[in-house]
Amino acid sequence: MASVKVAEIPKVEVDPVTLDIIEGALKSARFEMDATLFRTAMSPVIREQHDEFPMLTDPQGRMVVGQFGSYIAEMLESFDEPIEEGDVIFNSDPYKCGGTISHINDWLVCLPIFWDGELIGWASMFGHQMDAGGPLPGSLPTGAKTIFGEGLRIPPVKIFRRGELNKDVLNVVLNNVRMPEMNRADLMGIIAGCRTGEKRVHELCERFGRDTYLAACQALLDRTYNAMAKLIVAAIPEEPQSFEDWVDDDGRGNGPYKMKLTIWREGEHAYFDWSGTDPQAIGPVNFYLSEAMFKMFIGVYLIMVFDPQILFNDGFYPLLHIVIPDGSLLHPKFPSALGCRTHALTRLFDILGGALARKSPEHTTAAGYGTSPYMLYSGWDGRGEFYYLMEISYGGIPGRPIGDGMDGHSWWPLFQNIPTEYLEAYYPVRIDGYTTITDSGGAGMNRGGNGIEKRYVYLEPGEISIHDDRWLTYPWGILGGKPGRRSEKVLVRTDGSRERLPSKCDEVKVAPGDMLIYRTAGGGGWKDPFDRPSEKVEADVAKGLVSKEKAESDYGVVVGDAEGTEKLRERLRRERGDVVDFDMGPPLDEILARAREETGIDPPVQPEPLAWAPMETAEEALRRVREKGDRQMTLTE
Repeated sequence: MASVKVAEIPKVEVDPVTLDIIEGALKSARFEMDATLFRTAMSPVIREQHDEFPMLTDPQGRMVVGQFGSYIAEMLESFDEPIEEGDVIFNSDPYKCGGTISHINDWLVCLPIFWDGELIGWASMFGHQMDAGGPLPGSLPTGAKTIFGEGLRIPPVKIFRRGELNKDVLNVVLNNVRMPEMNRADLMGIIAGCRTGEKRVHELCERFGRDTYLAACQALLDRTYNAMAKLIVAAIPEEPQSFEDWVDDDGRGNGPYKMKLTIWREGEHAYFDWSGTDPQAIGPVNFYLSEAMFKMFIGVYLIMVFDPQILFNDGFYPLLHIVIPDGSLLHPKFPSALGCRTHALTRLFDILGGALARKSPEHTTAAGYGTSPYMLYSGWDGRGEFYYLMEISYGGIPGRPIGDGMDGHSWWPLFQNIPTEYLEAYYPVRIDGYTTITDSGGAGMNRGGNGIEKRYVYLEPGEISIHDDRWLTYPWGILGGKPGRRSEKVLVRTDGSRERLPSKCDEVKVAPGDMLIYRTAGGGGWKDPFDRPSEKVEADVAKGLVSKEKAESDYGVVVGDAEGTEKLRERLRRERGDVVDFDMGPPLDEILARAREETGIDPPVQPEPLAWAPMETAEEALRRVREKGDRQMTLTE
């Protein structure tokens, strides 16, 4: 960056009306970047499910609008070439960008935005590629021990140099993936999305002037900083509060893996400390958590719960301090495998909510289905053509202060499902059922959302892979709410035999007519289910969301009998006693002891520490953050 002239933020006052216009234009540009990609991508994971994330930044690389927070500084740390107008930087290596992208399937593009020879910002997007090379279709092997066993790692490289396509680099990349046409279309769609963002920023500079535009970016960052400073004081206690939960296993029979978070406040500044989290796994459930990304997750959670009018941007980052011990599950050492990282990624939100709930449980949610379930199906059809399907599934959203959890919804709000018509038109599969699972949501005054059951009938010989979690531990309930039901996978063969599949498995052979019953977990319930209005329970029963039996046992509602309901609730309250703040289900030791009996799957075992990945102590990690700051890079080769 030394050879690049980076624009300075001018000391210019921006009137409120102009600021609102520029804010609205940037928000629209961010969604237009999405739309450009959706219309040009070929893979259903991006085109239909929207697994991509855009961003527009200021000259310093701070996100002004976007989703996942900025990562420009981390990426440039390992990039030693000058940045020039017309360049487009391409990267897929999590260890070369500070965990900005968390596995090799995420292809990241960064496009510098220039105005009159000055760098005034960046447009960037990353999106999930259905395949990135490696030993298995999808590049997500559940048995991988290192990132070398997952697929192609692309370091930061110029895919366009001064506006010219770097064909040599592109050819090397596409030569190592199974569906080069699809990867090329998705990559060029991501670049086109970035160019859309660049164009809209140029239009703002033309309309309002370069100085006004840059001053407006700073004003938007400052406004978020000030709003979040007040929110932190109101929402986060000075006394440390801790919460822990588990990732069930690592795909290699080891686990469960504890994730522990402690939060506290010092003035307007908040600390989020992951000390107490287990060491990294030998299997691919490690989540290389970017400190900047986690700050955005915290901001998203706090803003959505307490003040949805605050703009998501990097303005509040200086107020948050993240402590993640190196060598832990959330900051693994190179070359740890990362492909199944979504289980820790989604569990993170449950734990963050639990820690915030220690002092004000009435303001936070229960636990959701807590993972990102994948189903992968590949092979060669009768014409000898390769096919490969990947679908992200959803589950039960937790019961919330504002109402019931949603049934069968994504944990990430902007994701969507792949229409059944699309699946059946483009892949050798038939969907024989797609429905919510009765009684899978935890009971509560506001009930947890139900998980979903999807029945895939395979029409060609092939192999399937599964990524899921919450088959062992339960999505917990809060303030008397009950836990959600766990996930399960059942493969039904054409001869009628049934096989319980692990939550993480690869290379399971299927024949035409075999059916996979894929059931995801429900969400935990919020508050005492005996306080849920009986008419709501009866409506849930009528819709098939809750059975009559659960209505009686968990809600104390006798359908069609108001007097019987009153008597039953009175008796059940008396027998139960006081409600607990968190209902995690049975103790972990009991869950492990009964795993085989209840799930048909052997329980995971405690792993041996990895000699090549010693974990930083809690004291060392906190001292490092206080002395040097929290944005760092894991050591690479």
